[in-house]
Amino acid sequence: MTEVGDPHAPINVLERLARAGAPLIVADSSDLEWIDILAQRLGERLDRPAYRWSLAAGLVPMCLKGVGNKAVRRPEEVIEYLADADGAAVVVMTDIAYAMEDDLARAALRDLARAADRTGHTLILPGFGLTLPADIRSYATPFDPGLPNTDQLKELVVDEATVWSNRNQQRAKVSKSAMDGIVRNVLGLTRTEARRVIRMAVADGVLDDSDKPMVIKAKHELLAQAGTLSFEPHTEKLSNVAGMDNLKEWLSHRREPFLADDPPRGLDRPKGILLLGVQGGGKSLLAKAVAGIWSVPLLKMDMGALYNKYHGETERNLRESLRAADVMSPCVLWIDEIEKGIAGDDNDGLSKRVLGTLLTWMAERKSRVFVVATANDISALPPELLRKGRFDEIFFIDLPSAEVREVIFNIHLSRREFDPTLFDVNALAMASDGFTGAEIEQAVISGAYRSVAENVELTTEHILEALDSTKPLSVIRAADFQALRTWAEDRTVSASKKLGVAAGGTD
Repeated sequence: MTEVGDPHAPINVLERLARAGAPLIVADSSDLEWIDILAQRLGERLDRPAYRWSLAAGLVPMCLKGVGNKAVRRPEEVIEYLADADGAAVVVMTDIAYAMEDDLARAALRDLARAADRTGHTLILPGFGLTLPADIRSYATPFDPGLPNTDQLKELVVDEATVWSNRNQQRAKVSKSAMDGIVRNVLGLTRTEARRVIRMAVADGVLDDSDKPMVIKAKHELLAQAGTLSFEPHTEKLSNVAGMDNLKEWLSHRREPFLADDPPRGLDRPKGILLLGVQGGGKSLLAKAVAGIWSVPLLKMDMGALYNKYHGETERNLRESLRAADVMSPCVLWIDEIEKGIAGDDNDGLSKRVLGTLLTWMAERKSRVFVVATANDISALPPELLRKGRFDEIFFIDLPSAEVREVIFNIHLSRREFDPTLFDVNALAMASDGFTGAEIEQAVISGAYRSVAENVELTTEHILEALDSTKPLSVIRAADFQALRTWAEDRTVSASKKLGVAAGGTD
């Protein structure tokens, strides 16, 4: 524990708020176990009884001093009960979000907050992103309960090992290296989440290094439960990315400074890149490759899934996703088609609030989260995002050159267990001028279908026929693509050494 003398320790912050007379303390967390522990300790420090209230259980004491009342279940009942109680108390209002749906309960809570100077009660309102009505918000003080530190997580490991030992009447085996490893891997989870993962790891009575993959997988699954952030288990090798020599060199120079606990003197830690280019040019492949070559987890944010019809829920979804990324650091956060989440002319300014939340996080974060944002439509991106300093660099991914197209054909033929030396790859590269990496891949697939239908081996001619019957996006939307090229020429850095000799791969 590092609480003694630490003014930022959660319990010390909570005590200062309570002694200052804060009537409503909004604990920005859904970890009820940790909030209960803090409330009990606050009651001990203030010499007050501590209670937990919920709709199901009523008012339940959390210490010997308290005398609960399980019959007090309705929100207005518990608030009236506290208003008439002798002496001040600490109360965790577990189901306060449901209570706010009732007019009578809201009015009672407001009146209790107004009478705080007389009653002295400290009400702790838990809930990540809890939104209070305007007439109550002025009485509320935000509080970050924090996450368990390494010492507290080690205590959890010991607790769970002891529980297993008592239940099975034999001693659980926990090696020191395994304990250090599991603590390192659950660091950043809430107390409840960490306990769940630790319990799974010690379920067989042995905690050793073989539990690490399971622990990492469980952590990823927990952090992705919100549905807006997903763990991408399949990353890419740099060898599967054709072209992009300039970008590859840029990334190789920044790998060690990003992974180091402290970057070399005079260097800021790399923050992220924006990849701009035509659909199918290889932006998604590159996002996967960055995580692969840096050997860190890849998280993908679904911008479409962020949006919710309820007021405040969209911003909450974004904050939860960014928190999860911070917890997973070091990692790569892939924001695919970022323009879809921050562009729009909505009347209530939702897109602007989402953009503001994202920009604030990008500017203030201290965690090792490297952002790879991809965009197809530059006109939909707000200038605030493109301002120098938001990203380390903006790279333009152009159509692949003939040389790069040969590499792309080799990659996709080899992936499908065809020998590239049996094909005229040069002829294929010449015939695919103006094609993206994704369109080249589809031509190989289409050619393979033709060969199966004819019951013969795949040949160069099958793929040439597929290319000949395809109109690439650069032709279908020639004006849009040329406009994108023109915009990028003086505003971005080419992903290749020369503009026009660039990317390959698939989106």
